[in-house]
Amino acid sequence: MVTLKSAREIEEMKASGAILAGIHEQLREIIVPGITTKEINQFVQEKIEAAGATAAQIGFEGYEFATCTSVNDEICHGFPSNYQLKSGDVLKVDFCVDYHGAISDSCWTYAVGEITPAHQALMDVTKEALRLGIAQAQVGNRVGDIGHAIQTYAEEKGYGVVQDFLAHGIGPTIHEEPFFPHFGAAGKGTRLKEGMTITIEPMITTGTWEAGIDGNGWTARTLDGSFCAQYEHSLAITKDGPVIMTEQKN
Repeated sequence: MVTLKSAREIEEMKASGAILAGIHEQLREIIVPGITTKEINQFVQEKIEAAGATAAQIGFEGYEFATCTSVNDEICHGFPSNYQLKSGDVLKVDFCVDYHGAISDSCWTYAVGEITPAHQALMDVTKEALRLGIAQAQVGNRVGDIGHAIQTYAEEKGYGVVQDFLAHGIGPTIHEEPFFPHFGAAGKGTRLKEGMTITIEPMITTGTWEAGIDGNGWTARTLDGSFCAQYEHSLAITKDGPVIMTEQKN
């Protein structure tokens, strides 16, 4: 069931999102060659708890970590580990914050050291695909308008759009209806209404859109070894347009 949030609930989610966005801003300074993804996970968890919030992913469907840290060909749900990042890596850091019951969710992609122009272009296209998807998150539109905008742009640029993982409603739980893909036909799917809160989180690759799952049962990676980038925001649907609740300052 799709739930509509009150103005008060949206303000609470924005407070949660501000904590999350602030941590992403701090990650820019520590994600350098040599740091491990386990150390990044610890940093994020400590910052969440210092803000009086909870790392919402811990225990969610059995997941053990505060973050998903997905490197290079890993699409999503990468486990933090002792892997030391090296220059040229592309890292996705995805996490959720629970602040007094208000949930926020955002993923960001980070270039580690000096990356190739091709991988920088992947990051730029993915971020623009997210922007175009958000622009369609208007009262009266349908979720298919979001997916269509993302797919059309990314595929015209020659990239793959991962199809196995969905955008979703958010709050008061991490995942709720509507669930919808980042591809599809305009004018199709659930109609967007004022008070809905959703994520948009395109996963774009330099190669195939097809994914496989590692033996841990969680981590997804591209079947052809191509790199993947992802950007995600939590947003509220309002009569004045979409409001990004996890917006970073710059």
